[in-house]
Amino acid sequence: MPVNPMNRREFVQKSAVTGAVVAVAGTAAATPAEAADRHKPKPKPKTWSFSVLGTTDLHSHVFNWDYYTNAAPVDSKGNTYGIARIATLVKNLRAEKGEDRVLLVDAGDIIQGTSLAYYYANVDPITGKDGKRGPKHPMAVAMNEMRYDAAALGNHEFNYGVDVLRAFEKQCRFPLLGANALDAKTLRPAFEPYTVKRIKVPGAPDIKVGILGLTNPGIALWDKDNVSGKLVFPGLVEQAKKYVPRLRALGCDVVFLTDHSGLDGSTSWGDELPYVENASNLVAQQVPGIDAILVGHTHVDVPTYTVKNDETGEDVLLSEPYCYGYRLSVFDFELELVRGCWKITGKTATTLNSNTVAEDPKITELLTADHDLVVKYVNTAIGTSTVDMSTAEACWKDVPAIDFIHEVQMETVKAGLSAADAALPLISVAACFSRTADIPKGDVTIRDVAGLYIYENTLYGKKLTGAQLKDYLEYAAKYYHQVPAGTAVDTATLTNANSFWDYMYDTAAGVSYEIDIAAAEGSRIKNLTYNGAAIPDDQVFVVAVNNYRANGGSGYPHIAAAESAYSSTNQVRDLMIAYATAKGTIDPSTFAATNWKLTQAGTPVF
Repeated sequence: MPVNPMNRREFVQKSAVTGAVVAVAGTAAATPAEAADRHKPKPKPKTWSFSVLGTTDLHSHVFNWDYYTNAAPVDSKGNTYGIARIATLVKNLRAEKGEDRVLLVDAGDIIQGTSLAYYYANVDPITGKDGKRGPKHPMAVAMNEMRYDAAALGNHEFNYGVDVLRAFEKQCRFPLLGANALDAKTLRPAFEPYTVKRIKVPGAPDIKVGILGLTNPGIALWDKDNVSGKLVFPGLVEQAKKYVPRLRALGCDVVFLTDHSGLDGSTSWGDELPYVENASNLVAQQVPGIDAILVGHTHVDVPTYTVKNDETGEDVLLSEPYCYGYRLSVFDFELELVRGCWKITGKTATTLNSNTVAEDPKITELLTADHDLVVKYVNTAIGTSTVDMSTAEACWKDVPAIDFIHEVQMETVKAGLSAADAALPLISVAACFSRTADIPKGDVTIRDVAGLYIYENTLYGKKLTGAQLKDYLEYAAKYYHQVPAGTAVDTATLTNANSFWDYMYDTAAGVSYEIDIAAAEGSRIKNLTYNGAAIPDDQVFVVAVNNYRANGGSGYPHIAAAESAYSSTNQVRDLMIAYATAKGTIDPSTFAATNWKLTQAGTPVF
């Protein structure tokens, strides 16, 4: 016969009695040692902290010195720059936080940007010349002394060609990272994609920090002549999706990215490339597994910024430390050891101002001789000028200083054209790179010319029709804010509409035209003529233009796809120096002409 089951009340009563008996029995059986153990406080979890310090866009600014003005820079806010001051900040932070708790990383654009950079790429190149071994690059000397752990490749690393970059890479005692710089033939990484650093923790496993480096896809355009057929540059998001999981699979507790790419999702090249130029925010948003990103390329000070990852919902921490060594980013991480694995429990970022410290004596000792050599070089006289030529008003007036650039570009291209192309009308387009440049009356030095033309651009001759030229100039004219007729024009607020910066704005020589700032964008170019006559849409011109623009830089229409009539590996700056040296005298009366002007509904503005 089956046994009748207990009802629920009987079961609960019996269970309670049984539990009480077991509890009493257990208490009675406890030894004094066991009882004492129960009252001991639980051990605190193992925690640790470390920091990643970050620089970017140093552009070979070693000391707080402007080679173009031959003086320390004047800043209304008291800012100073140079890696020598950053070195002091780094030493101070290592002393404060502990030498073994600090990593030092850069986000690219290291070896171009000053006369010092130019000197060690062209005058006494680090690649060597005439069978002699080249010198050490001052930036390699400084960064090795500071014990950098890694640096991302910047787009300006490629300005002097791959050979100069490889020579610099060999001189560095830290890796140059570029997960999206691939060999054009094999599509394998041409540089190290990442490095893994270990933070030692006494009595616990090391903290493994994976550092992934990403560069800018725009290199394929901006330095096409140097990289075409050798390297390709896919997007940052695409390559991060490939390598971040790999770093996690390697057991990295922290994944840190150093991106030579801004964080606003913008692009300057239109449809010329399928990738985003300033993609750091997109990387943070779309690629899971990233903890923090050191941002570069855009020369802005962003102490701290967070982006939520779409997949994980986790916050990714970003910071960009301006440029030139004005600032140092400081990422601080707090971690806790959980079941044998390190987990981030807190992270913060900020930037420090280098004007709070003096230049590091060791860096000063190592690099003063190099600096003095370059100061002597740039102050070498190469000719004279009959008048003073300033760029102070070049962004809204046709001035002789920019006409000097046009004259050199047209003279050079004209000499290199075939007989058929030489029969075509020749014009030039160029930008004002600095509003503070000045070619003085009297002696002209190398630094005067270098201050007017600050980039390592080479020269092209491209063919555009009259219709395409007008499109080109209309695109340039979006640089100006619209100012209705009858409204006063304030030069302080007139320019840089649409985030169109000075270096992006081209003027033309060889044709005459007006820019009606009262008109809407796209219909501002008026009275476009050549030799006093209206230009037919199908008239073909040879346009002297730098390689950056010719290859699609700043997104100008037609020019990248246009047929080439001329190209040269000579830098425009060198051509200008050669022009002044050969002629002995720069005389604007032989080339300067007011061929463009701003108007409001037909009325000249200035």
